[in-house]
Amino acid sequence: MFGIVAIAMLQALAAGAAAELADHAADSAAVAIAQGRDGVAAARAAVPGWARGRIDVHATATRVRVTLTPPSLLPGLGSRLRATATADAGPAS
Repeated sequence: MFGIVAIAMLQALAAGAAAELADHAADSAAVAIAQGRDGVAAARAAVPGWARGRIDVHATATRVRVTLTPPSLLPGLGSRLRATATADAGPAS
């Protein structure tokens, strides 16, 4: 019983971390776009190494969407707990 509770708690922490990191990456990308830099590269640079292979970044002229899949102890669960964040760099210039 303790093992199941521990796994559930660890998975919840991983999902929460993915949500925070996705939000941070989206904000970093939006700032980069507003400054005329590469938003996709900024989003990837904003997350730790373990997350770089789990991140998907889509950027338009001023809008960024970041999706991050958390690590999972159970196969297939990480994809069900994906976190998505969006950010806007402001009006197009």
